Amino acid sequence: MNTEEKIQQAIANPRNMGEMADADAVGMVGNPDCGDMLRMWIKFGEKDGRKIIDRASFQSFGCQTAIAVASVATEMLRGKTVDEAKSLSSTELAEDLGPLPPMKIHCGQMVEGALRSALEAEEKEALAPAKAPGPDPGNLIHSFGSAPKQAGKLKVILDPPSNEPITNS
Repeated sequence: MNTEEKIQQAIANPRNMGEMADADAVGMVGNPDCGDMLRMWIKFGEKDGRKIIDRASFQSFGCQTAIAVASVATEMLRGKTVDEAKSLSSTELAEDLGPLPPMKIHCGQMVEGALRSALEAEEKEALAPAKAPGPDPGNLIHSFGSAPKQAGKLKVILDPPSNEPITNS
């Protein structure tokens, strides 16, 4: 099966898509050039006295390739330690799909960025003093900025574009 067929198969049956209510860490990344955004949730567990990724899920406003890469990456992450997950490159995260076309390499980079963002957020949380839970960050649409409702419709207001990727760090 070639890369395109593997991507189509992953899109037809994406795994681990959706918010994870009991996640230990959440990371987000966006690409202002194409408008894609990806959020990743991670839940940790313990195996043989080591902290491992028990499960991961994602939500994406992006192209089909980004969804396919996120789907296979969340499967690959299961059972990995934080250090093992940190060492994974975008190419390794998309490996099960085969080599991505040059114009789709950014999809793997977005998944890698969301994973790193989640792992960094979890490390900061682990080092921070305990605090009361904050407000629910909502779903991915809330990450686009203020989104007031007007006459039953959703109006999304974005900050001016920049050359920097949007990250949640």
